[in-house]
Amino acid sequence: MDWQEIEAFLAVADELHFGRAADRLGLSQARVSQMIKKLERRVGASLFDRTTRRVSLTPIGQGLLADLAPAHQSVLDSIQRAQAAGRGISGVLTAGFLGPLAGRVLLDVLEALRSSHPDLEVQLRATEVADPCRPLRDNELDLLLTQLPVTEPGITTGPVVIVEPRVLAVSARHPLARNSTVSLEDLATDRMLRPAGSPPRQWLDNCQPWTTPSGRPIDRGPAVRTFQELMTLVAAGQGICTVAAHNIRYHPRTDVAFVPMPDTPPFEFGLVWRTTGQTSRVRAFVEATRRLLADSGGPAAMATR
Repeated sequence: MDWQEIEAFLAVADELHFGRAADRLGLSQARVSQMIKKLERRVGASLFDRTTRRVSLTPIGQGLLADLAPAHQSVLDSIQRAQAAGRGISGVLTAGFLGPLAGRVLLDVLEALRSSHPDLEVQLRATEVADPCRPLRDNELDLLLTQLPVTEPGITTGPVVIVEPRVLAVSARHPLARNSTVSLEDLATDRMLRPAGSPPRQWLDNCQPWTTPSGRPIDRGPAVRTFQELMTLVAAGQGICTVAAHNIRYHPRTDVAFVPMPDTPPFEFGLVWRTTGQTSRVRAFVEATRRLLADSGGPAAMATR
């Protein structure tokens, strides 16, 4: 059944006058009459008794009205609720973050949002190194500040928020711990700890190369789910791992050394969200993040927070 036919039927049933129903719908009276006749042919019976003096519902028309009116209102209510969720800058937004610096930055964004959108409640949630985007894919988060790249279908990448150097985390007893710097070639001297689960290959390749620039293979060590687990295995000498430089100040340990890697590209962290979940709340959060970036001096400056 055509939606316009339903609207025409309900309008005529309410007004019991084709002219007033046409005015209400913004259509011509001839067009309304045409749609009612089409609907009657579809039903196979008259829905209205028409005379020159009055219009009334037939028993079949009364039955159709009783069935259609509540369903029609339910559809309208559903659309209104969806519009409120999509347009309103209120309610709850759940933002995820990978790593302590990402969490620190989201706290700053949250502070900026409070003044412009006081009715928006933001809940923060940490994600694991095993597969940072899983909660986003599973609709547990509205957006996420995570390590890039994220090239999964259905996920939109927003602004790069943090850019910072890579360092190599090694046991304090490891020979490389005595170096002032290390290179990608040095990664072939030990096993690289790896995230558990099945993170996207491009993300994993960017985080942990499989070979050195000269082509030497880099062995994979035990799998880890959390950053604390990663640091514990590094301290135990069960492997090494490249990490972002902010971990030097956020996770200082006497049994782990962080060695600079000047020949490697920096890590980038950015906002990502489900493409179909770009509500006004998500847009407001992204815009507040862009303003914070501009006021702070850009992604490199954000790495010092």
